[in-house]
Amino acid sequence: MGIKRLWHFIWKDDSLLSWILSIIVAYVIVRYAIYPVLGLALGTSLPVVAVVSGSMEHNGLDFNSWWEQNNGWYENNGITKEQFNIFPLHNGFNKGDVIVIYGRNKVNIGDVVVYDTNGYMYPIIHRVISTEPISTKGDNNFSPDSNNLNSETIKGRAVFKVPYLGWIKIGFTTFIDLLRGGKNAILSKMWGNFSATKK
Repeated sequence: MGIKRLWHFIWKDDSLLSWILSIIVAYVIVRYAIYPVLGLALGTSLPVVAVVSGSMEHNGLDFNSWWEQNNGWYENNGITKEQFNIFPLHNGFNKGDVIVIYGRNKVNIGDVVVYDTNGYMYPIIHRVISTEPISTKGDNNFSPDSNNLNSETIKGRAVFKVPYLGWIKIGFTTFIDLLRGGKNAILSKMWGNFSATKK
């Protein structure tokens, strides 16, 4: 099969096989060409992260309403409404959003960072609440994360979000998990995400 015929088959043919092949080709291009270039440009091994839990959600509330319900912990720990209102991504973000990450610069209180931990399959993306030691908390969580971080575990800071785009990754990985381990793997994954949300 010539290159022209293959190109036509992948991108223009309406068969199920061509559709599956085009998804695989698109994945390979993104994973092995675009993603590494983005990582190089943004100075991190994780330039784009799909949010897989609700730990940073503000449950559809505007900032003032969310603050009224959640101010206790922050004010008890020296973070005022005025400070929080100028933090990056101060309105949080939702499961299914995509977050763009920028390198390992010095972090400040209020920054949203991505870090690796041995306890979870996916990197964690939470807000910095202390810099000495570096500790984090999901906006929708009741208490801070149990581990203190160092500059080596932090992959970078969140710089902006793209709503809903992460559902593609979540759907794809859920489908792959279903193929690998059946419905028990899916239920286990869903329970793990729910449990992590209220950690």
